[in-house]
Amino acid sequence: MATILKTENLNKVYRLGSLTRSKHIQALNNVNLNIESDVPVIISVVGESGSGKTTLAKTLLRLVEPSSGKVTVYDQLVAGKGVHPPKTQFLATVQPIFQNPFEAFSRYRTVDSYLYETATRVAGLSKTDAIASMENALTSVGLEYKDVQGKYSNQFSGGELQRVSIARALIPHPSLIVADEPVSMIDASRRMIIINLFLKLKEDFKRSFLYITHDLATAYYISDYIAVMNKGVVVEFGNAKEVMSNPQHSYTRLLLDSIPTTKQKWARTKPIITANLTA
Repeated sequence: MATILKTENLNKVYRLGSLTRSKHIQALNNVNLNIESDVPVIISVVGESGSGKTTLAKTLLRLVEPSSGKVTVYDQLVAGKGVHPPKTQFLATVQPIFQNPFEAFSRYRTVDSYLYETATRVAGLSKTDAIASMENALTSVGLEYKDVQGKYSNQFSGGELQRVSIARALIPHPSLIVADEPVSMIDASRRMIIINLFLKLKEDFKRSFLYITHDLATAYYISDYIAVMNKGVVVEFGNAKEVMSNPQHSYTRLLLDSIPTTKQKWARTKPIITANLTA
């Protein structure tokens, strides 16, 4: 059974201010996760803003260095003391999908140039094979190469550009795709297109996902496992349906209680109207 993701005593402390008047913020506090499976899975990390979930994603993506601890993805050490894989080797194992697709692509470069660079530099493909890989990746997300070739990011909708981001992440055939709030900047009517695409890619292309979100509804819909974070600590972790249907931690219950439901009506109170009768 493969170890898809394992974090061991993972800590990240940020120091703010000057040397004489500094403040320490514990963004990750002894995070220990271990997900083993013979098949690809989707792991959701949920929590409010400031819970540490994005710092966890950045640590996995080697965008920030952990203060201590380590991270293993499919038995390969990707973060922590002693990690020395070249950047291209790392990106062939772990690929990112960021929150805002318009920030992931420069408006001064064509979108397909990013895909080509990933195919040649990360995947190490020849020009001919790179084009074929780009075409296949775009097809898998419901796009065609001719619709992307030579175009800039401002010529796409947010949902279309996010699908291009996903295609780019697929090109090196990574073991794990880290998606940090990938639908929060997309029109609500189109979010499920991306969510369902993750499910399809997991089943058809055998890719595992780490899905960072504050949206418990989508997390429940697509997840095999859910980790609930609060103030840098994983307060609850387990099978998605078990965590959501029978939460053990008070913070998880608080998050679930905040989800709007059609089963209850808001209590309406008659407003009190006062008037000033003095002239």
